[in-house]
Amino acid sequence: MQHIINRFISYITIDTESDPNSETTPSTMKQWDLANKLVEELKDIGLSDVTIDDNAYIMATLPSNVDHDVPTIGFISHFDTSPDFTGANIKPQIIENYNGKDIILNAEQNIILSPDYFEDLLLYKGQTLITTDGTTLLGADDKAGITEIVTAMEYLINHPEIKHGTIKVGFTPDEEIGRGAHKFDVKKFGAEWAYTMDGSQVGELEYENFNAAGAKITVKGKIVHPGYAKGKMINSMYYASEFINALPRLETPEHTEGYEGFFHLHNMEGEVEETTLQYIIRDHDKTKFEARKTLMQKIVDDLNSTYESEVFSIEIKDQYFNMKEKVEPVMHIVDIAEEAMKAVGVTPLIKAIRGGTDGSQLSYMGLPCPNIFAGGHNFHGRYEYVPVESMQKAVEVIVKIAELTAIKK
Repeated sequence: MQHIINRFISYITIDTESDPNSETTPSTMKQWDLANKLVEELKDIGLSDVTIDDNAYIMATLPSNVDHDVPTIGFISHFDTSPDFTGANIKPQIIENYNGKDIILNAEQNIILSPDYFEDLLLYKGQTLITTDGTTLLGADDKAGITEIVTAMEYLINHPEIKHGTIKVGFTPDEEIGRGAHKFDVKKFGAEWAYTMDGSQVGELEYENFNAAGAKITVKGKIVHPGYAKGKMINSMYYASEFINALPRLETPEHTEGYEGFFHLHNMEGEVEETTLQYIIRDHDKTKFEARKTLMQKIVDDLNSTYESEVFSIEIKDQYFNMKEKVEPVMHIVDIAEEAMKAVGVTPLIKAIRGGTDGSQLSYMGLPCPNIFAGGHNFHGRYEYVPVESMQKAVEVIVKIAELTAIKK
């Protein structure tokens, strides 16, 4: 346990926040700090063919220790953290033998992690939790995944009696801004399939995710001196509110769950002359996903028709698609992960991701890639935490998947 804690803390105390406004890969130079550290660590534990390319994609190999053909599999995590909340100067707190009550993250600012609001905390009574100090995110998304993969590889190297085929390891930048797989060299990686260690609650096993798109609506106005504006001024902010109100109000993240899709207005900037609205569009069902994009275009067209001018314009870009289509033909890779969880005493929670992972894009690039729990909760904010026992179980699952793949060949 202490080994996992030390490794995890050594990763999260390096700031790797990504930047959606940057055009480079990685999007921030500080991601190189952890990337270079990981390269040296992978070499130190004894992995082969450790490489890092010009875009900070890391790959390494654990050679097979069996004399028969076994499928080459991979494990993948990302080392950037979300720009939604700061990841600088993380000061982790270790809560041993959690008692099921409120955790004071920051007494000075009265920031409390409470099971009254975050009920999942009660799943981990008696366990060791790592939390923030309330002023940063924690970075368990996805440095917990990296910790688990490195620890599992180290364990397999130190226990050659556990038989396994060739295992590939991959660490990526910029997953949090949707670019984690964009420059991933699937051919170089050389695995038949892989698993991202990027889920949340212990037991999660996911091979379905959202279809995703982004939409930018631009609303043009006209600025005129307000004292002489009658019949002349067009206030783009008022017009923009008409677009917002034309979408189904209850089809937003805060009103949906499970397989329900949504429209999410995540950014709005405006003044009289011009207002821009930034949306993300999400749905597991491809037909409903296309219908959501069509609806947004129709609202723009109808509003332009109402005002008899091109006040509104919209640009929609697809981001990623539901990996289910690519994983279902090779469902044995999910079955192996499910069997591995049961073998180490973890109850599988098979469900759809209300989001996306590198695996969703990689699956469409020829590398089927379900997602497995990394253990963290409340990602992207000050209330993020991870139970150490969940990370331990994730390590056991990785090791067991390697073992089962060699047996099943």
